[in-house]
Amino acid sequence: MLLTSRFPKEHWEISDQMRRSALSVCLNIAEGSAKKSDKDFNRFVEHALGSINETVAALDIACNEKLITEIVFRSYVSKAESITKQLGGFSKKLRS
Repeated sequence: MLLTSRFPKEHWEISDQMRRSALSVCLNIAEGSAKKSDKDFNRFVEHALGSINETVAALDIACNEKLITEIVFRSYVSKAESITKQLGGFSKKLRS
């Protein structure tokens, strides 16, 4: 993740966690897509939504620690909100 590659080494924990939670979004969707039922797939979509929330929390910490600017923070949060809405709609479709 280009964003976290600029973080100072003493903030490796937040960098590592942000990378892992962002990657978890994609991996949960990929894993869930192989499930045989919509109910099972939805469980992985819900995990992906949790990972998005975790990533946003890490971004908030990074902003508070002045590792990213407020503008960068808002840009990433906006993207996360868009993905959250899309996954939320998909989750709703899977439940119906």
